[in-house]
Amino acid sequence: MDGVIPIDKPAGLSSHDVVAAVRRSLGGVRTGHAGTLDPFATGLLLILVGRATKAQRELMDLPKRYETVARLGALSSTGDTEGEVTETGRIPPEHQELPTGEIRQRPPAHSAVKVGGERAYRRARRGESFQMPERIVTVHAFQELWRRESEGEIQAGYVIECGSGTYVRSLIADLGDAYCLQLRRTAIGPFDVADAASLPPRGTPWPQAPLIELDAALQMARDHRGLAAPRSGPRPQ
Repeated sequence: MDGVIPIDKPAGLSSHDVVAAVRRSLGGVRTGHAGTLDPFATGLLLILVGRATKAQRELMDLPKRYETVARLGALSSTGDTEGEVTETGRIPPEHQELPTGEIRQRPPAHSAVKVGGERAYRRARRGESFQMPERIVTVHAFQELWRRESEGEIQAGYVIECGSGTYVRSLIADLGDAYCLQLRRTAIGPFDVADAASLPPRGTPWPQAPLIELDAALQMARDHRGLAAPRSGPRPQ
């Protein structure tokens, strides 16, 4: 069994948790993934099975599409609902120019980036003080879709298309006083969350896993790179 299984990851599970669950359901076959999703986030996770684990880099480098709901006028220590929230009342302006192209970004301290050989979020949870290294990332499209007041909070919805390694929580935090209430990855290159499977029940064998054969998955990725070019706006929803 060599190929890619698109999974719609639920909130509350780490990418490692999903990989382990699929591995158990497939009887212990070699398994990995192509691009981490934080436990807070939901959406598309590409599970690599068998020889597909050796193609991890090629699949990880595909562009990603995210949809996020942000709360405006407040800050979170983690950039999402799991952190300590500080009310500020300062609302990022509507119709502001949102950053696209190559930008310099500092990942959140509560992230899976390794700092000094250890995951940053583990050091942050221990209360350690450290500086996250900056990186250059590419944002192909960034658009505010709506803005409204809900239960006394001002919320806004965004769609973002970006290159590998981009942290959406940092993009939202850099707008001003804002943090992510919801974060969902809806596409990785040609792979769409609409075609993804749910995790099988715990302890249940998965003899008919929705596997995309390795050669077909790699051809999809290569075709996407040959046809896709950065767009000025998000694809239709």
